[in-house]
Amino acid sequence: MRKDYEKLFTHIDPPEPPAGLLDKILLAIKREQELRNSKRLAFGFLALLAISLTAAPFSWSFFTGQMSESGVLQFMSIAINDLGIFLALWPDSFLAVAESLPVMSLALFAINMILAVFTLRLFLHRKRKLIGYFLHGMRFV
Repeated sequence: MRKDYEKLFTHIDPPEPPAGLLDKILLAIKREQELRNSKRLAFGFLALLAISLTAAPFSWSFFTGQMSESGVLQFMSIAINDLGIFLALWPDSFLAVAESLPVMSLALFAINMILAVFTLRLFLHRKRKLIGYFLHGMRFV
C-alpha cells in the first residue's frame, strides 16, 4: 500500500465546473433571500391583521358605549322624526351634534378598521406569493 496519496493523484486534472454554475448559485441565493423576505412580510401582515381584528370588538364596544352616553343617538332620532325643525335650526343642530360626538372613540375605531382593511388588502395583494410559501415553502426537516 502506498502512503503518499498526494503523488498518486497529481496527474489527474480536477474537473472544470459546468458553464453557468456561478449564475445558478447567485440565482439560488437571490431566491432564498426573496423567500426569507416573503416569510417576514407574511408573518408581519398576519400579526398586524390578527392584532387589528382582535382589537376590533373592543374598539366597537368602546365606540358604541360612548355613542350612547354622549346623546348623539337622541340627536339623530330628533333629526329623523322632526326633519323640518332640524333643518330650520340646522346651524345649531349640527353644532350640537358635533359637540357631543365622541371623537376619541370614533378615531380609535376608524384607525382600527383602516388598519384591518389596509392590512387585509396588502395581504390579499400578495396572496399568490404568500399562499405559495404556505403551501410549498414550509418544509419541516
